[in-house]
Formats: sequence, C-alpha cells, structure tokens
Amino acid sequence: MSNTAGGEPQSPQSGPRRQLMQNDPFSQPAYTDSFYAAVGGHETFVKLIDVFYDGVGADPLLRPMYPEEDLGPAKRRFLMFLEQYWGGPTTYGEERGHPRLRMRHMPFQVTPEAKDRWLFHMRTAVDSLDLSPLHEGTLWDYMERAALTMVNSPSAAPRT
Repeated sequence: MSNTAGGEPQSPQSGPRRQLMQNDPFSQPAYTDSFYAAVGGHETFVKLIDVFYDGVGADPLLRPMYPEEDLGPAKRRFLMFLEQYWGGPTTYGEERGHPRLRMRHMPFQVTPEAKDRWLFHMRTAVDSLDLSPLHEGTLWDYMERAALTMVNSPSAAPRT
C-alpha cells in the first residue's frame, strides 16, 4: 500500500497502475500462457509436421535416417514431442518418457549438412503456418537451437 498526497492508503489495485493492468494484453480473457494454444493447438502442429515430413521424405540426405518405410510413426513421435514441449497434451512423456533427444539421435550420423537440410525443411514448414512475428520467431529460435544440439558428427568428407 502507498500513501496518497493526503496520507490516505492507496491499494495497488487502484489509481494509474490499475489502468495499466486493464490495458495489459496478458490480463485479457483471450490470453493464454500456453504457446500451444496461442498458435492454434493441435491443427497447427499437425500442419507443421506434415509440411516438414513432405520435405524430409524426398530429401536424399535425411530420408535414410528414418529406418521405417512409412514416416507415419516418426511424424507421430515428433508431433507428440512438439505438442508437449509447447504446452499441449503430455502424450509423449506418458508413452515414451523423457525425450533424451541427443541419445535418441546418436544412432544416426547428424552432420552439419544434415542439420542444414533439416532446418531447410523446417523453415518451409514454419513459414506455412503464417504465425505472428512473435510466435514465428519463438518457434524458429527453438528449432535452430534444437537442430544445432543434434549434430553429433563432423562434416562428411568431400567426394572426389
């Protein structure tokens, strides 16, 4: 509590501060603290994954890293992971436990070139979502950092 000029206590909920809070977008009924909900929920992440795997499925460097002929199981795992990471359903953790991303990717030779190809397809997928600049930037920042941490092998030797 603060005092007004006349010595009367003033509640933090009254006066100019209250007006600022009324205009604060985070205090509005439509605000959510879940990135998942803010960007459109399940449908948005399904589109992200579908567009991403359309590119991966035709990529000669990345496709061999997916041992299953059908990319459906890989798509489902990635969808569950991203949904949980961004505040959606916790299905990934319930079914698969801790993500352990580096460990799960160790069987594959993830070179800087593979990272760049992965990011190329992910950039196409993120762009397909038409997110607000804030949400796009937040999502893309995560994807770049995550891709960099998956690199576990040096560049492939140049072909002669």
